[in-house]
Amino acid sequence: MARYIGPVCKLCRREGEKLYLKGARCMSPKCALERRNYPPGQHGKEASFRRDRKSDYSAQLREKQKARRIYGVLERQFRRYFEEASRRRGPTGANLLELLEMRLDNVIYRLGLADSRAHARQLVNHGHFDVNGIPTNIASYGLRPGDQITVHPSSRKLHYFREIRAYMAQRRTMRPDWLAMKFHSDGTFTATVVRPPERSEIQEPLNEQLIVEYYSR
Repeated sequence: MARYIGPVCKLCRREGEKLYLKGARCMSPKCALERRNYPPGQHGKEASFRRDRKSDYSAQLREKQKARRIYGVLERQFRRYFEEASRRRGPTGANLLELLEMRLDNVIYRLGLADSRAHARQLVNHGHFDVNGIPTNIASYGLRPGDQITVHPSSRKLHYFREIRAYMAQRRTMRPDWLAMKFHSDGTFTATVVRPPERSEIQEPLNEQLIVEYYSR
């Protein structure tokens, strides 16, 4: 399973905006973008003066890279998502964002069960969740309306999941309307995918049309 293992703060600096890749740290004074608001590298400060002079190709590339980094997807997998989105009915860009939003790791993040998508991916990879009663440790697993997510029985005794409501209250993520969560009397919960997300409910700072133009060259 391929994944990016480099310093993620450099990714935010390269895009020139917060991508919230490190959860709570992004909201603190320790955020790298707050301390060094210029691209990484030897000539980063010089490059910061040229950010406004972008070609069409550069704008398209940067938007594609930003989307990849927000959702933690490498290039080959991201292109497969685009190809699948282009085969579906409707706007390709909106279809692409819907596919990315319906990933299991993203849904865990949207529910507030993890501090970031990287954290959610780790929880999924460690086998802490079941989908429709089946243990699922594939972060890219594509969910469908009606799917239910629960904590795996052997993980429910962990302190993290026993105090999950307190952790959720501390996070910046707000559960969207296309997801539902019900807490039970024994402290467990069941999360349900009610429907696919609408474009207006995806608040990530992305212009999906630029991504479509990039792959349509």
